[in-house]
Amino acid sequence: MRFLLAFNSECLRTHASGLAPIARDSGTFKGKRITGGGRGDVRAKLYMPTLVAIQYNPAIREFYQRLLKAGKTKMAAVTACMRKMLTILNDVVTNFIG
Repeated sequence: MRFLLAFNSECLRTHASGLAPIARDSGTFKGKRITGGGRGDVRAKLYMPTLVAIQYNPAIREFYQRLLKAGKTKMAAVTACMRKMLTILNDVVTNFIG
């Protein structure tokens, strides 16, 4: 995940990892928001730690439960938690380096 340090903004990091939702809109048509593209190895390396965080981290668990109550699928909720974990990792790295 060292390549993520090359990006200077959180938005670029989430896009590069393929965790940013991408709108499929055209004119007045509102399509589904999907995630994908980017680096699959980053998503693969974040998947299991996110499942562990959903079990043991109270903040991530509450976020996951809130998404499920809002009607999101389990996989969509896990993907949103992966993005949240990447944001937390970004903050930790930024505060540690800077």
